[in-house]
Amino acid sequence: MRVLRERAESVQADRERTDRMVDRAAETGEPALRVWTPHRHVAFGRRDANAEGYDRARTLAREQGYPPIERRVGGRAVAYTGSTVAFSRAIPGADRTAIDGRYADAIERVRDALASLGVDTREGEPDGAFCPGTHSLQATGKVAGLAQRVRRDVAVVGGIVVVCDHAAIAAVLEPVYDALGVPFAPDAVGSVARAGGSGDPQTVCRTLVDALADGDFRET
Repeated sequence: MRVLRERAESVQADRERTDRMVDRAAETGEPALRVWTPHRHVAFGRRDANAEGYDRARTLAREQGYPPIERRVGGRAVAYTGSTVAFSRAIPGADRTAIDGRYADAIERVRDALASLGVDTREGEPDGAFCPGTHSLQATGKVAGLAQRVRRDVAVVGGIVVVCDHAAIAAVLEPVYDALGVPFAPDAVGSVARAGGSGDPQTVCRTLVDALADGDFRET
């Protein structure tokens, strides 16, 4: 398995680097994994883009120092502080009937990684969580959320892990969600550190690589 770690020079370059990783996995048949700490920004989902308050929400994010972007997958807005960890796992030869199995496998791997960091999580999320969905982990608030997209030749399971920045994420998302007209509870944002685990993003990155990589891997 090919493993990539570092962030690129910008949010757009980061997106392009992940896209290239996915394309290469599809072309070569070699699975790939990226684990990194994205630049500060707020990523809005397609449902947000159709909301009446979307332009206002983007302005509010930008005013707080979080450049707004629109992502292709996932649900509602997610904030990355620069310490938040993201991961993307590309699995070639995707079977569209195996979506639930890929989710279950990824959830188990992330949960094991968090357990090794001293955080006991459970599936699901608290009321008022950011980017609400059915594939999340919580421990004193939402700690991780996962999403999946499937192409003809590759499936990508990705996600976010809040490491130590729950307060910053809550602060930026509260007015953003209010503008979008979406329920949000600041206290529903959890983090690894808030749940008693390591607050070091690089420690979390290394632990996730160990949990999500298959067998021997090489870094590029």
